[in-house]
Amino acid sequence: MRHAVIMAGGAGVRLWPLSRKSRPKQLLRLFGGTSLLRQSYERVASMLGPEQIHVITGKQHLPMVTAELPELPAENLIGEPVGRDTACAIGLASSVVAGKDPEAVIGIFTADHIITPTSCFCGAVERAFVAAEQNTDALVTMGIRPTRPDTNYGYIWRGERISEGVFLVKKFTEKPSMTKAMKYLAGGEYYWNSGMFTWQAATILEQLKTHLPSTSKAIREIAKAWSTDERDQTLERLYPNLMKISIDFAVMEKAQRVLVVEMGCHWVDVGSWPALESIVHADDDGNLSTEEHVVHLGSRGNIVVSEEKHLIATIGVNDLVIVHSPDATLICKKRDAGSIKELVDNVQGKYDAEYL
Repeated sequence: MRHAVIMAGGAGVRLWPLSRKSRPKQLLRLFGGTSLLRQSYERVASMLGPEQIHVITGKQHLPMVTAELPELPAENLIGEPVGRDTACAIGLASSVVAGKDPEAVIGIFTADHIITPTSCFCGAVERAFVAAEQNTDALVTMGIRPTRPDTNYGYIWRGERISEGVFLVKKFTEKPSMTKAMKYLAGGEYYWNSGMFTWQAATILEQLKTHLPSTSKAIREIAKAWSTDERDQTLERLYPNLMKISIDFAVMEKAQRVLVVEMGCHWVDVGSWPALESIVHADDDGNLSTEEHVVHLGSRGNIVVSEEKHLIATIGVNDLVIVHSPDATLICKKRDAGSIKELVDNVQGKYDAEYL
């Protein structure tokens, strides 16, 4: 049977001060009045039933995820005691699903992307599921055709065509230089790495056993205890000690047979405030906002964000990011938005966890 796992961990630090440890970006309601997690669930739910959909998130966020997705059975929510990156999250979730359905084919989906239209998403996911079902030894990833030479994404170099929209993967490339990104865009054989996958549960678990044996061993022990009274104790004892590593570094770049399915949708990784320029309509002066209580006078190219009916007014300022929250306000040049993580580290150093 087909199953889905939505990965809803991560702190979303680059969307501070709205994204916090207590309410990370995937739970913010900035886009269309619903959270990114809810939108991810609804995309997947157009293909699979609630009993087939699982969410893995931080243990502390389980009550909020439960409230956001009341349709999901409680046993389909998996709480990590600490974040250990995607290899561990995928391994744990895949083990839990395989414990229920050893023949499972699993789709791994993100909770912090905007993907439209849904019909395009579903078409690509269907191809990816079929590819995983027909190529039981393969790991299948989904690639986004790049629209610009972006140095913030990993890239996938496609090789031989296997079927319509499905190709062998020649190589994964981490964030390239601008020169290389321009070459990748012009060549037409590269995709952005979406971080979404399909595979046989048994296949990914075997790959983890091969390439990340100590993690695999611990996850198998956790999975063995999952339906017993020892689950929480075993999870708390073993999971925090696992290596923190992405699935790309741990497995995808080492696996012998990897396929990529082209996802030709409008795709935005909501990883920073400037990403809103690909999502939110701007006014005639290039200013954009997620809510209506904004007034500009002689200002251009600004991004203004607030979840409250709090009036924000500007005079004669250009290319700023202005984010209002009840206890903190961020103001920076758009070109400096990549330094927000460093800023948050400084905030933590001065105020401990008060504003995190």
